[in-house]
Amino acid sequence: MKHLQTVKQLAVHRRLSDGAQVLVGQLAQNAQAVYFQYDAAYLAHYHSLSPFTLPFSAELTPAPKHPHAGLPGVFADSLPDGWGLLLMDRVFRQHGIAPQQITAMDRLAYIGAHGMGALSYTPVSPLVADAPDTCTALATLGEHAVQLFDGQTSEVLATLAQAGGSGGARPKALVYLDTRQPGRIATLPLAGLAPWLVKFTSQHLPLGYEEGLCEAAYLSMAQAAGLHVPAWQLFPAPHGAWLGVERFDCNPACLEGRYHMHTLCGLLDADFRQPSLDYADLIKASQVLCRNPAVGRLQFARALFNLFAANQDDHTKNWSFLMDDVGEWRPAPFYDVTFSPNPHQEHSTAFMGYGKQPPLKAIQSLAVQANFAHWHEARAVIQQIVEALSRWTSIAGQLGISLATRQRIGQQLNALYQQNKGLLA
Repeated sequence: MKHLQTVKQLAVHRRLSDGAQVLVGQLAQNAQAVYFQYDAAYLAHYHSLSPFTLPFSAELTPAPKHPHAGLPGVFADSLPDGWGLLLMDRVFRQHGIAPQQITAMDRLAYIGAHGMGALSYTPVSPLVADAPDTCTALATLGEHAVQLFDGQTSEVLATLAQAGGSGGARPKALVYLDTRQPGRIATLPLAGLAPWLVKFTSQHLPLGYEEGLCEAAYLSMAQAAGLHVPAWQLFPAPHGAWLGVERFDCNPACLEGRYHMHTLCGLLDADFRQPSLDYADLIKASQVLCRNPAVGRLQFARALFNLFAANQDDHTKNWSFLMDDVGEWRPAPFYDVTFSPNPHQEHSTAFMGYGKQPPLKAIQSLAVQANFAHWHEARAVIQQIVEALSRWTSIAGQLGISLATRQRIGQQLNALYQQNKGLLA
């Protein structure tokens, strides 16, 4: 195995919505911990990146050792999990370096400017290979990603390595779509391109090649319920279709413009790998951060959609917030919303302490936390969600989802309705 010179210091920059880049501060590591210090100019002109856990001051702040591998949560948000880590570790191994030798600071240096959100890190790792700044075929990138995910190859193309800086277990890529030539993409912001996240499919996923189609159906139902989802489209694939989601951390009016993105996981220093928070925590954090009572009602509605829709992989990385240039926060669009039951039917995020089948009293208490003036207002929201989910069979049929999958998910949705219909009382 090769020896890697471990990264000890990184400059953190933030991309603004107009594409300008500003220095945020410095990360440094010694034998005891990772430390962060804001730059004085940033303190004078901009806003806190993480108002709950990272002091907005000139002091040198040590990061907690857990749960983010020794990083402050806001910077851990820049690191991928699942698929992105698999890609990164394969690249390290191609250079003869065992993943056990890699620190979280090394991983930030590898991400550089190719992660989600507005933050970037320099100097960039020498292990990062420059991908060509020309367009390639989405089909080529997707097929290689699926081969890697399925274990049919161990080679990581430079283009895929550069595009793989997003979270989640499924194979995916952050790409720029050519609006003039559908199916053509780049991994760098070039004129005439738009930033998207494309999720590929594999026979080894829980819903096989229909993963993208089912998520598209769920996004349609969530949109019908008024839950503000990202724009999406389906792309032809060798088996079925791949789902593309427009990146909401990017400014559509400026190709290189970004909004600062922060997950609930990073904001509260929560461990997304295990159930650690309640929807009451999500609603309270959203209200405090966004300073808008309507935000609590939106998050309540999303929580109840997850309950009735069997979206049980509702962990803290699947909830994010966006901050604009003047320091105003808002909830990110409802993302990673799909059919994802677990064997015990328990949600990753609890409903007033209940992992499933919360009683009416618990949801009424959650509605009070969410700033509903009267229960009948919250009940109307739940009714709207139930009505949106009742369109599953129709929407799934229009998208070409197989009869077997339509019936399987339909039966689960009906069972959940029967279990939770008391909430409509």
